[in-house]
Amino acid sequence: MFRLDELVARLGGEVSGDAGVAVHRVATLDQAGEGDLAFVANRKYLPKLRESAASAVIVAPDAKALLNGRSAIVVADPYLYFARVAQLFNPLPVVRPGVHALAALASSVPSSAEIGPGASIEEDVEIGEGVVVGAGCHIGRGARIGRGTRLAARVTIQHGCVVGENCILHSGVVVGSDGFGFAREKDGRWVKIPQIGRVVVGNEVEIGANTTIDRGALDDTVIGDGCKLDNQIQIAHNVRIGENTAIAGCVGIAGSTTIGARCMIGGQAGIIGHLTICDDVVVSAGTLVSKSITRPGVYTASLPVQPHADWVRNFSHLRHLDALAGRVRSLENQ
Repeated sequence: MFRLDELVARLGGEVSGDAGVAVHRVATLDQAGEGDLAFVANRKYLPKLRESAASAVIVAPDAKALLNGRSAIVVADPYLYFARVAQLFNPLPVVRPGVHALAALASSVPSSAEIGPGASIEEDVEIGEGVVVGAGCHIGRGARIGRGTRLAARVTIQHGCVVGENCILHSGVVVGSDGFGFAREKDGRWVKIPQIGRVVVGNEVEIGANTTIDRGALDDTVIGDGCKLDNQIQIAHNVRIGENTAIAGCVGIAGSTTIGARCMIGGQAGIIGHLTICDDVVVSAGTLVSKSITRPGVYTASLPVQPHADWVRNFSHLRHLDALAGRVRSLENQ
């Protein structure tokens, strides 16, 4: 439980109304009740502010006139402030140091680490202070895990890979699986190319459930500091991703692609191999990136949803686009 003035003292902002109002959780405008702190991050939700039962709200300065006496915290970015308050109300579980009796360890771990049941840690592994290794995790030989990192149940860190400090890896993550590397015989048979690089994950990285990051074929696959990866992403061998880039679910990134810093990749986007995407690029959901992007900005290559009959009609025109262009050129020449 925090009073509004206590939150402002910790996180900044300005109190409007009663600074002594106490709140114990964050909630949406629709669901908030007594003791809840709601937020308005989008102006289209301002009409709901009047009906909300929240004890207080987080709003931008331009919404202050609509408060009608309601207590509030006024900040430039309500959504960012909400995130910080939510962290304050919902801290990560306290680490419970110790090694479960059902864990199998071939390397020593610090006394501050928590090793869950069924976890297996091979030889020459380095585990930092305060690391959590969840139930059923596997850490291969020679891997390194930085201090404060948390592995949920059934995370796999393959041999030689590096995960930095204060990372969060959710269940089913695989770091360091073999990249998809094969040469082809003349008769069509495939010859496997050993994948001898590593995966190097920076600090403060979060990786969602069932995301896979392949080890490099020769050089390393690298995930920069502060990256946030959603669930079920495939990152192929030798990909390099710059710091603070965020990637939504079901994205596929083919091998040897370099993505810059502070990029945002929308869900189900696909990026083919051997491309370069510069810093500060936004790729819209469902977009196929088939060539390098050299200038910051928003890039989209997907069609908005439409009724099926409209799509069929429009596509029928698209099939004849080349012939239409030829007729236009002919008319222009005339």
